[in-house]
Amino acid sequence: MYTLVTQEANIVILAKKEGILMTMISALLLQGDTNTNGAAVAGLLAVGGVMMIVMLALAVVFIVGVWKVFVKAGQPGWAILIPFYNVYILLKIAGKPGWWLVLFLIPFVNIVIMILVAIGVAKAFGQSAAFGVFLLFLLCGIGYLILGFGKNYRYIGTATAVAR
Repeated sequence: MYTLVTQEANIVILAKKEGILMTMISALLLQGDTNTNGAAVAGLLAVGGVMMIVMLALAVVFIVGVWKVFVKAGQPGWAILIPFYNVYILLKIAGKPGWWLVLFLIPFVNIVIMILVAIGVAKAFGQSAAFGVFLLFLLCGIGYLILGFGKNYRYIGTATAVAR
């Protein structure tokens, strides 16, 4: 039936049935009850599936919001779909140099740089630094949706934003 396999100080526990390895969660659920019909495992997988669908829906909403921001700033909207290029375009919108893209690869520095970029994007749309920090950085999906779909928000550029 099920045999438990442990490796080096019980770090990894896997259940093996007919040569098929299962994840640790499934193994732990199945080892406690020999009369289980898999309902617990099915329930766990169902919850995980629902969460994945919710996260994908939120990702699509975020992509649509940033797409609209890119279009308002005169950049191609499809750029949000290309990794690293989308960050480069966001840096251009914020008026930051392109080499800052390298700073996004450094742990903890990337958080500070993203806050500065969010403030730069907010200023480029005529908003305050607080708008950038709270709505573009902390609640990023909401801020980009507001900038992208709001009729009162338009791209004024970084030179005008610095003069304010």
